[in-house]
Amino acid sequence: MTKHRKKQSNTEGSIRIIGGTLRGRKISFPNIQGLRPTGDRIRETLFNWLQPDIGDSRCLDLFSGSGALGFESASRGAAEVVMVESDSHAYMQLKQQAELLKTSVCKLHHQTAQQFISSAQGHFDIVYIDPPFSAQLWASIADSLVLQSLLRAGAKIYLEQPRQMAIDTLPPSWFLLKEKQAGDVIYCLFEYQPGAKS
Repeated sequence: MTKHRKKQSNTEGSIRIIGGTLRGRKISFPNIQGLRPTGDRIRETLFNWLQPDIGDSRCLDLFSGSGALGFESASRGAAEVVMVESDSHAYMQLKQQAELLKTSVCKLHHQTAQQFISSAQGHFDIVYIDPPFSAQLWASIADSLVLQSLLRAGAKIYLEQPRQMAIDTLPPSWFLLKEKQAGDVIYCLFEYQPGAKS
């Protein structure tokens, strides 16, 4: 999870993949101010939610950061994981980690989320949206995903937000399935139901 994109030092942090074929493998990420990977507790809950859907799915991680969600998806059997990251240092680290993990299903894009969405093709089964909190991009990204027809019917959309910040209106075709809080973060799972009206 990334709130800012300011390089702080050359040191690195690391987390471990918690499930699937790559369980226990380490993911290293650059020490960029505000870059904080989705923690073990939240990831465990999230992937329990996604267990019926993750196998052979096409996933999109729009603000990849450390790669915690994207690599976890690959480990748990996703057929393709598209990882989008705009920060150059974070992107290069993601590329290195993908090579070390030998995850051929991961496709990396050095772009902003909006740039990727505007030119993307096909449909996704699972989308992760965890943008910089200060940018407040949730609503605009959600609208763009629907307008560009990138969501398969029944697609699951994961979203993280700060507890103290209300999100602007999301598309009426997004139905809230799950919601939990961990510290100051609220995390939610939605389902895309095209044609639904509020």
